[in-house]
Amino acid sequence: MRIWVDADACPLVIKEILYRAAERSQIPMTLVANRPLATPRSKFVRAIHVARGFDVADEQIIGRVAAGDLVVTADIPLAAKVIERGAHALNPRGELYTPENIGERLALRDFLTEQRSIGVHTGGPAALGQADRKRFADALDRLLARRARE
Repeated sequence: MRIWVDADACPLVIKEILYRAAERSQIPMTLVANRPLATPRSKFVRAIHVARGFDVADEQIIGRVAAGDLVVTADIPLAAKVIERGAHALNPRGELYTPENIGERLALRDFLTEQRSIGVHTGGPAALGQADRKRFADALDRLLARRARE
């Protein structure tokens, strides 16, 4: 298993949880971003700096992810592609995307995108709170514990 992080939009507090988890579990983690990232010194953490452009980081992740890997992303279309490859997708709020729920998430995303395109103010996500951080850390721990048992 490898952890991949869609790092451009990933909150720093979530990255810090991931750094500790990668070190503790000794699972390699790669952050992919279109800007240089500062990462802690660790043999388990590395960053890939990709060119700027629409979905360039996503394509890097999709091209490298393997079945059983974990991708941390809030990007629902990326999560759908990751699931198709047999990998796991977890958003920074601790929601695990699954084959059972990804279709609904994509449909809702598309609906809200359409509403915004015609001028409807749909609002955005609430600020990442302490409960979100805990939900993410708990979901990550469950996935890593499942991996350790396999």
